[in-house]
Amino acid sequence: MESLMMILIGVLVTVGTYLVLSRNLIRVILGTAVLSHAVHLLILTMGGLKKGVVPLLSQSEGPFTDALPQALILTAIVISFATTAFLLVLAYRTYKTNGSDDLQELRGVSDE
Repeated sequence: MESLMMILIGVLVTVGTYLVLSRNLIRVILGTAVLSHAVHLLILTMGGLKKGVVPLLSQSEGPFTDALPQALILTAIVISFATTAFLLVLAYRTYKTNGSDDLQELRGVSDE
């Protein structure tokens, strides 16, 4: 199961990197969102199942999950959603002001 998650994380990182390297501003924003989801899955996968006695209840012995990675992921999801929403509003305003979302045109300096 972990190997399938690692393959999925690799695919998401590849897609996110491809989108971030694009010239379109919306694709760059979507690429950062995909990369953040890949990091969330990576943290969840690395958190994995622990073996031994449950930390709080010593009645049952067996695998358990640690709540700390899940709490970190929940916090990161909220922060990445807010950041993505802010970047989308900023991209919309940039498009309305400049009439383009091409990053080469937004540089303001023509290449020689």
